[in-house]
Amino acid sequence: MSSAVVAALRPIPVPASTLLRHDPVAQAFMLLRIAFTVAPILFGLDKFAEVMISDWPKYLAPEFNDLIPGSAGDAMLMVGIIEIAAGLVVAVSPRFGGFLVAAWLGGIIVSLLLVGGYADIALRDFGLLLGALTLARLASAFPDRSASATAADH
Repeated sequence: MSSAVVAALRPIPVPASTLLRHDPVAQAFMLLRIAFTVAPILFGLDKFAEVMISDWPKYLAPEFNDLIPGSAGDAMLMVGIIEIAAGLVVAVSPRFGGFLVAAWLGGIIVSLLLVGGYADIALRDFGLLLGALTLARLASAFPDRSASATAADH
């Protein structure tokens, strides 16, 4: 495996509390890390519980449904599993997880635009996609900041 892939998959620990108190970059990183861990997991769980939305299949484009075996409801359960997994990946490896969630959001945007009538949700998801990319970029620079800040504290 290339060193870039290994670096992207390397887990990133939670920054030290002293760093979080004083470094706005560390604060932004943690806010995005929490958001992109919790949101996909909750949306994924809701595919099963249907607490927030009771008709998830209406958001699935027929073009995607034709590619996925089973019904649209079955497809949404698979989507839920993938979303839960994506949230867990962000929690452990936000460098890779941010790109994973951004790609997933890109697929959701395409599906919403193909279904039609959901351009407002697609636009919101585009903003989330940009946030996920920001998380991935912050994560790729963050270990260097953490190491230098920790060394300066000692």
